[in-house]
Amino acid sequence: MQKIQLNPVGTMSLLSQLEVDLLNQSANGELHKLFRNCCLAVLYSGAEIDNSESIFAPHRDFNINLIIRERGVKIELLNSPDIAFVDGELIQGVHEHLFSALRDLLYTGAKYSAQSLNFPSDSNFITHSVFDMLRHAQAITCSAELNMVVCWGGHSIGSTEYKYTKEVGYQLGLRRLNICTGCGPGAMKGPMKGATIGHAKQRYKTGRYLGLTEPGIIAAEPPNAIVNELVIMPDIEKRLEAFIRLSHAIVIFPGGAGTAEELLYLIGIMLDEKNSQQILPIILTGPEQSKAYFESIDQFIGATLGSEAQKLYEIVVGEPSKVAKIIKSKQQQIRDYRKQTGDSYDFNWSLKIAPQFQTPFDPTHENMAQLNLHFDQPKTELAAALRQAFSGIVAGNVKADSVKQIERNGPFQLNGEPKLMAMMDNLLESFVEQQRMKLPGSNYVPCYQISK
Repeated sequence: MQKIQLNPVGTMSLLSQLEVDLLNQSANGELHKLFRNCCLAVLYSGAEIDNSESIFAPHRDFNINLIIRERGVKIELLNSPDIAFVDGELIQGVHEHLFSALRDLLYTGAKYSAQSLNFPSDSNFITHSVFDMLRHAQAITCSAELNMVVCWGGHSIGSTEYKYTKEVGYQLGLRRLNICTGCGPGAMKGPMKGATIGHAKQRYKTGRYLGLTEPGIIAAEPPNAIVNELVIMPDIEKRLEAFIRLSHAIVIFPGGAGTAEELLYLIGIMLDEKNSQQILPIILTGPEQSKAYFESIDQFIGATLGSEAQKLYEIVVGEPSKVAKIIKSKQQQIRDYRKQTGDSYDFNWSLKIAPQFQTPFDPTHENMAQLNLHFDQPKTELAAALRQAFSGIVAGNVKADSVKQIERNGPFQLNGEPKLMAMMDNLLESFVEQQRMKLPGSNYVPCYQISK
């Protein structure tokens, strides 16, 4: 049996005895299984995978233990995959990410995990939990640089779109802007890879490549090799809130259902009149060949959420440097606004997020069928319901538990106003035709059915 022990690194290298005892207590049952699966995914960092079974199936004998010592805690790996080693030694970045998983799932995550705690509906508490996890992960740096650019986009994109994401990242890096993504492949990797070159040219030695994920996603989208800070939030809603509160600008590349979910979440929040004064550049961008994609997304947003929603973002096609210039030009405005309102430069406390965007959505067949997909409701609530629908489709595509649900009970059934259902069906069909739902070369079988 292969066995390796790892010394703690980062924030987990200095713990009190009480913290060690609490950590040991949390490492059991379902939480330990979740921790084990996330660590196995971390060991596959850099692999081009979007199917959790590709990771889990070959490694049934893999396990992970905590070894408690007076001075802290070690991780013991049993039968680890070879991909995580070079000449018999564990890759350093993988070593660090394993202790990030320990920190987020067993140390701070045990307090806030949807699996172990029923969250109160109080919005302030939920935002506190997001802040607390990011603070423990040292993702909130108090640098006052206002240079964190969140990049969203699909894991399944073609070579032309991928090269474009790298070029945008390069242009951002030249302007000493940092990158935060969902940490997986495709449009989550490209901007980071490009930024490393831009940062190197500028001798910018504090470049940050922050990856935000959650337990159900990480196994299907292991961290890419560029990520130097990994944070595993307890559920998708807190992951999305972390993205938006950390961001000083958001760039959205072509993608599938997950990208649509992120965009709908963002627009739903920004449509709230309480956020009308917020300054947050939102740019949808891609190469010339992606023009039709953005036209379809823009048309869907306009038809469902109205022209006010369309005014919240700018579409830039085929001009990577323009994207970076727009974001750089807004930095001073963001600084002035945060200073004027007394808000933090590094965590947007003043942004108002309604409970429907914070409450974890469990994509069961029953919950998906009961979504309120009708026009006769406030735009923010429609955006929230659409976000949940796309979130469920993402889960059915890649999350192990939801994939098993689909295998047992058949596709999710989505019901609603016929006109809206037709719009959703057309948009999703375009994603399927463009191979945005699975990695190129994969055969996609829809996990949903839309009533018409």
